[in-house]
Amino acid sequence: MRSIIVAALGLLTTAQALPGTVRANDNFASANGTRFVIDGQAGYYAGSNSYWIGFLTNNKDVDSVLDHISQSGLKILRVWGFNDVTAQPGGGTVWYQRLSASGSQINTGADGLQRLDYVVQSAEKRGVKLIINFVNNWSDYGGMPAYVTAFGGSKETWYTNAKAQAQYRKYVAAVVGRYTSSPAVFAWELANEPRCKGCSTDVIFKWATETSAYIRSLDPAHMITLGDEGFGLPGATSYPYGTSEGVDFVKNLGVKDLDFGVFHFYPGSWSVPNNSGGDWLKDHAAACKKANKPCLFEEYGTSSNHCSIEKPWQQASVALAADGMSGDLFWQWGDTLSSGRTSDDGNTIYYGSSDATCLITDHVKAIKATAA
Repeated sequence: MRSIIVAALGLLTTAQALPGTVRANDNFASANGTRFVIDGQAGYYAGSNSYWIGFLTNNKDVDSVLDHISQSGLKILRVWGFNDVTAQPGGGTVWYQRLSASGSQINTGADGLQRLDYVVQSAEKRGVKLIINFVNNWSDYGGMPAYVTAFGGSKETWYTNAKAQAQYRKYVAAVVGRYTSSPAVFAWELANEPRCKGCSTDVIFKWATETSAYIRSLDPAHMITLGDEGFGLPGATSYPYGTSEGVDFVKNLGVKDLDFGVFHFYPGSWSVPNNSGGDWLKDHAAACKKANKPCLFEEYGTSSNHCSIEKPWQQASVALAADGMSGDLFWQWGDTLSSGRTSDDGNTIYYGSSDATCLITDHVKAIKATAA
């Protein structure tokens, strides 16, 4: 999602073990056909997003959030593995990479990637699996706009800008290299909501093909995914089904080194009805089933009436568990830290709230009941 706020939830195990996963290491999450396999169990998993957890400076806060996620019966948490700046921040500010045409710097210090290190370590202890994203399409925490500031061009030319891509790959290598042996990594994610407005869909397809192959060369054991919103697929004529943002979901599913497909749903932002979520899910599930890869409903949210609006989406996703869907992650997790309540972007579901009972506790029970 464009605005970043609070989050953390994991994916939930359902379960019947299936033989033969695509990864040799049983400690690592994998895909078996259209099913995710976690800790040797194939099934449907529920989870959430927390862009901010890697920017916390209090280890006890990190542990508390991950405790709540784990205790909620969740297994996967999607986090930002990037925090790009173009000027040196002041002391006490967490940042991961400073971008500059005269020489960029990857911050491996105590206010840099060591913060992400702690998240990974804490997740390992609690059995929580992480989707780690490498860059934002939006300007929040730097993203592609920060690369444009440093290396020129535009967001549309970012995918083919040699200097920007060289630094992006250096950063990817630095992050991947820290966690290649960690069972806490669910998947590496190329970008958050990559778009190339008005571009041929070949631009993102070619970039995703080459970048995922590069990541596979660095780490053959963990899964890889694109991180897109799921635009561009058959089924309807409304905005998200089209390719005006340069994204072709079906085409991108064909990239060899992308292990599963992801898609998002924000009807308020996209000017589509809330009740179109069922068809949005069904159409993506069908594409994933045809590609024989799992589909993850990676982000979804509304600014009000969370339970009544989002619960039917969750139910529709679980109902497609045998037909392409293998998980969902709501946006976003909310919690109470030592500094107070985490920020609220309107979509936030706070731990312990009635919305959390509806969209987490009841959802987890429903998934377990379906798998029984």
